[in-house]
Amino acid sequence: MNRRAHYEEHGFLVVPNVVSPPEIAALNAAIEQVCAEHGATLKPDGKLVYDDVLCIHFPHKLNATIRAAMSHPGIVEILTDCLGPNVKCMQSMFFVKNAGKPGQAWHQDEFYIPTRDRSLVGGWIALDDATIENGCLWVIPGSHQPGIIWPTGPHSSDEFDGADAARDFPYDEASAVPVEVKAGDVVFFNGYLLHRSLKNRSAGFRRALVNHYMRAESMLPWNWDGRHGGTTDNRDIIMVAGVDPYAWKGLEENQQPMLRRETPRPRQ
Repeated sequence: MNRRAHYEEHGFLVVPNVVSPPEIAALNAAIEQVCAEHGATLKPDGKLVYDDVLCIHFPHKLNATIRAAMSHPGIVEILTDCLGPNVKCMQSMFFVKNAGKPGQAWHQDEFYIPTRDRSLVGGWIALDDATIENGCLWVIPGSHQPGIIWPTGPHSSDEFDGADAARDFPYDEASAVPVEVKAGDVVFFNGYLLHRSLKNRSAGFRRALVNHYMRAESMLPWNWDGRHGGTTDNRDIIMVAGVDPYAWKGLEENQQPMLRRETPRPRQ
């Protein structure tokens, strides 16, 4: 089965050794610099302690190395194979996942970043080896196929952060599979795919840089926090392949980098 067929059938695709060890080292160094400059705590020996920081949103706006990773040739090759020649990126996220920190409950990325054509793809770059012990991704293969956004609600599990969980979906959790990968591997997954991660039970980090992509032909009606008013096409994007069919609209700078810190779970 070729890569596109595997992605379309299962909703995810693991491609090994996309990002080289020197590139991974450069990304980790870049992210440490961003964290040091934007609120991370330092140990007396100078090593970073991320404390309650779970994620940094839009780190590509703070560092050129992180921004360049959005257009990594090996990543773009897979994206154009699965999506077509014109691809844009609208988000980057650095997940820290320090020892003992929670994961994320079942969710679908299209709930947060809707597209008109179901073309949303997450490109999950492993910056450390991701294992069951340290909180790798889990997916429910094929759960993207119906194209349904399942309802969400609060949960009470200390396995996960405070974000709501998808619920009432017709899949047995026994069908979920862990996606264990090595540093430098990239996991591509569909925006409708149900996925989660569990708590990091190791003594180290499980760091990952996740970029979100979509076909450039689809407008981006992303207004998750109400800041964009009645917009139907968020233009805070970066083209990574091909041409932008909406280039005449120009570009915007709507999103600002932010640290997502650990928050108490809402009560059910």
